[in-house]
Amino acid sequence: MKRDLEKYRANAAVVVFNARGKVLICHRAGEIGDHCWQFPQGGIDKGEKPLQAAYRELFEETGIERKYTEKIGKIKGWLAYDFPEDVNFAPNKRKHWLGQKQKWFAMRFLGKGEHIKLDMHQPPEFDQWMWADLAQVPQMTIYWKRDVYHQVVCEFSRFT
Repeated sequence: MKRDLEKYRANAAVVVFNARGKVLICHRAGEIGDHCWQFPQGGIDKGEKPLQAAYRELFEETGIERKYTEKIGKIKGWLAYDFPEDVNFAPNKRKHWLGQKQKWFAMRFLGKGEHIKLDMHQPPEFDQWMWADLAQVPQMTIYWKRDVYHQVVCEFSRFT
């Protein structure tokens, strides 16, 4: 069954690869448990192109400046997930949207550890970061994003 993506909030997401093929994964601030990690992502503002939103969100959430990245790939089209009914998360988003549709970008990190700063935006979205194997990431994230994350692994595994 094909989704009506008009009812999904537009979002840009970024997978950042280091020189060893590991990916930047970030822990959601204040969350507890084993499934609180995710890639940087966020809404696309009105009039903003998806790639612009990806660079903006990457900087706001991780402090990584555009000059420390090189775009190496993207997933054609949108990947989407539904907001589950049983999660009390962002009720204002759920009022207007069924879920999120995402444009995904792969970027190579050209910087150093000190170029990653999780406190660029207040309040911070993330409180920890680490380099991980791409294939392990879906099991580190919340259950309702995992199908999309598995698709991202399939599409971007060539960069590992």
